Amino acid sequence: MHPRQSIISIFSTFVQFNGDRFHGWATDSKLRRSMQSCVNKTPQETSENFWVLYWYNYIPEKRVEKLAKEHLIAYLQEVCYWTSQKTSASFSSTQYKLPDCFQMAIASVDKVLKGFNPNQGFILKNYASVIFGSVIRETLRQRGEIDICTEWGMLRKISQKRLVESLENAGLSPETVTAYVLAWNCFKTLYVPKQPQATRQLPRPDNDTWSAIAQAYNSQSSQKVTSQILETWLLTCAKHARNYLYPPSASINVSPAGQDTNEWIDNLAGEVDSVLTQIITQQEEQTRISQQSEINKVLAAAVAQLEPEAQQILQLYYSQGLTQQQIAKELVLQQYTVSRRLTKAREILLRNLAKWSSEKLHISVTPDLLKNMSTVMEEWLQAYYSESPY
Repeated sequence: MHPRQSIISIFSTFVQFNGDRFHGWATDSKLRRSMQSCVNKTPQETSENFWVLYWYNYIPEKRVEKLAKEHLIAYLQEVCYWTSQKTSASFSSTQYKLPDCFQMAIASVDKVLKGFNPNQGFILKNYASVIFGSVIRETLRQRGEIDICTEWGMLRKISQKRLVESLENAGLSPETVTAYVLAWNCFKTLYVPKQPQATRQLPRPDNDTWSAIAQAYNSQSSQKVTSQILETWLLTCAKHARNYLYPPSASINVSPAGQDTNEWIDNLAGEVDSVLTQIITQQEEQTRISQQSEINKVLAAAVAQLEPEAQQILQLYYSQGLTQQQIAKELVLQQYTVSRRLTKAREILLRNLAKWSSEKLHISVTPDLLKNMSTVMEEWLQAYYSESPY
């Protein structure tokens, strides 16, 4: 992949694939006109981060929200591509290839933008990389699990909360949902696998079990049904659960029906100067840079104090991109040992970061704040070891 050079192309072009490989950059003419207009008014602004904040600050404004998101989606194409490539490579046995992983990740841009907070020291590209990787891994993990489950295996594994959500999402009436859930509870109670650990490939229950399920259902409901009807209901539950848990990915670079966004650029006319002034005068930018420098020092010092083996595990994981299993083989350890030491190292770093935040920023470390700190620390580790001379 050749990187994009100009600000206009960075915020107005999208990755094109040819099969499983990068093919080129496709230009969105509407976004190009939008960026060209903005750049013409402020030719001195050539920083990517400036334009990231510029469009990010527009998101709360409903009439330009979509345009702002589209520019940021274009901006995130490269980091999405490289994260997808790295993640898909670590799942080499999966049927999902690079374009599939790319689509999974880019569809989570709303999640990225919702969690992104520049005032807490986040860099959008680094933050997005963490979220994209997490989304891909979780999606592949879940699909790998679900693809090898029979209908009956999945019905044994799904929780009642997820089942109800699936049925409601399919638009079924409350009465139908209640009936289906009762049938599912009877099924789960009476259809117990002979081997508790082998639920994925569960076959269809035998006729005696279906009779018992029907008897149990009819004893708890005024609506009398046959075992054949219950089987149909449960297969419908499985179908809706699959559709709900693993919906098909759709391009988010498509205008909703009935909406013509070609006029957004016209809406921006005359407002650029006020927004630029707002951004330029933001004192938070300097504060953010200063805090990033401090965070870097705190975490680098904490890494240096880790035991040598923990440092080696972090280096192999973040710098070389090895999986825990590969690290275990490299260091002649058990995989669970690597997992525990990796988790412990992260906890030590997070404690140091929380302590610094409490002492220097005088803020109370709440669970939500710890979650944000964990994200900052994760992106710092990736950046730190990507620049490491190892």
